[in-house]
Amino acid sequence: MPAKNVNDVIALSKRRGFIFAGSEIYGGMPGTYDYGPYGVELMKNIRNAWWNTMVYMRDDIEGLDASLITNRLLWKYSGHEGGFSDQLVECKKCGARMRLDKMKDPKKCDACGSSDLTEPRAYQLMMGLSVGATADGAINAYLRPETATTTYTNFKNVLDSTPHKLPFGIVQIGKAFRNEISPRGFVFRMREFEQAEMQYFVNPKMDEKYFEEWKKNRMAWWIEVLGIPANKLRFTPHEKLAHYAKAAVDIEYEFPDGFDEVEGVHNRQDFDLGSHTKAQNEFKINAKPIENKDSTTKLSYSDPQSGENFIPYVIETAMGVNRCMFAVMLQAYTDEDLGEGKSRTVLKLKPALAPVKAAVIPLARNVPELVELAEKIVNELRGLGIGRIEMENSGNIGKNYRRHDEIGTPVCITVDHQSLEDKMVTLRHRDDMSQERVKISDIPSKLLEIIRK
Repeated sequence: MPAKNVNDVIALSKRRGFIFAGSEIYGGMPGTYDYGPYGVELMKNIRNAWWNTMVYMRDDIEGLDASLITNRLLWKYSGHEGGFSDQLVECKKCGARMRLDKMKDPKKCDACGSSDLTEPRAYQLMMGLSVGATADGAINAYLRPETATTTYTNFKNVLDSTPHKLPFGIVQIGKAFRNEISPRGFVFRMREFEQAEMQYFVNPKMDEKYFEEWKKNRMAWWIEVLGIPANKLRFTPHEKLAHYAKAAVDIEYEFPDGFDEVEGVHNRQDFDLGSHTKAQNEFKINAKPIENKDSTTKLSYSDPQSGENFIPYVIETAMGVNRCMFAVMLQAYTDEDLGEGKSRTVLKLKPALAPVKAAVIPLARNVPELVELAEKIVNELRGLGIGRIEMENSGNIGKNYRRHDEIGTPVCITVDHQSLEDKMVTLRHRDDMSQERVKISDIPSKLLEIIRK
């Protein structure tokens, strides 16, 4: 059973080195978190799983890593500078700040219940920067609030350097920054977060087909790659579409306090390339972009068969990597009653996602021969290049098992005195705690088999 209480995972995250509060020794900073030794590994494995599915398993998608700081004009013509804001309400009694669309009751303060509230006002979500030695504090650039816009402005660069026919896509994984009014839900809503986004460029006549395809593809990834049960996920169409969208749905995961968004799939029409292209009046743009007199490049596509030159439509998939990791941890978190007053906490992660792939444990840390054999096994397994392999040499086998249960290590390998004679070790499996005796020479193939499940 997945975690019933978010606080259980929050406590585990700090205790076992997954996630720490940002700037904690100075009282913290709301909406920021630091990822510890095992959080770094889990995040990396989720990124790799996404990249493998989106890029390495396909021929029609390319990767990109664009700058975090960009020319201010990008955000002017994307519409962010003029319209990327939330409605802010402040409580005159307790000083709490709230997003109007997230308030339980728009007439009462969520914190103290007071009805003495300010009128809603626009709150700029982008984080402004003062770039350059002579900027004198004036905002002349922004930290990007998403990765999508720099993908659109690189459309022609990617198309010219890696020739593709439509449809094709560009993906990015990277940091984004937003002035969230009320960061909440642990790592669910933060000021600094990570996105994994794809922009898939299609012929306008084929947009509905590819929108449905990507809905199916992305839902399948959550189920098959991450191991989230289908009954814990659902599609929720947007009740109110953004001005650029023809269609939009969220993939929602059932968190302990209810379903909430973890990924979006959007048909953005030709708004984005149309907004950033030169010579807008030369194209039939169905969306209504801001008039652009600054772009130097036509972001169009010439169909080699029909000869038609047009602005492609964009099908977008946008996932929050931090939210994804949180959902994966909540789903994997399990408290098991072992009977006789004993219990254990275990993260039943998919083996490929586990921060540590295997732990090698010499039964006695003061026996040089056992330690030497364990180190030899560790070095051989590290040579497989499958991720982190840990050497555990604390001497308490029970505590070692429990620690690795909690961080999700799929298998522990115990080297005992008999191993010196029969060249065999004990494999202890995380999920059912079963043990088997295996030849040392068979460990690499056995571990690869476990990781690939």
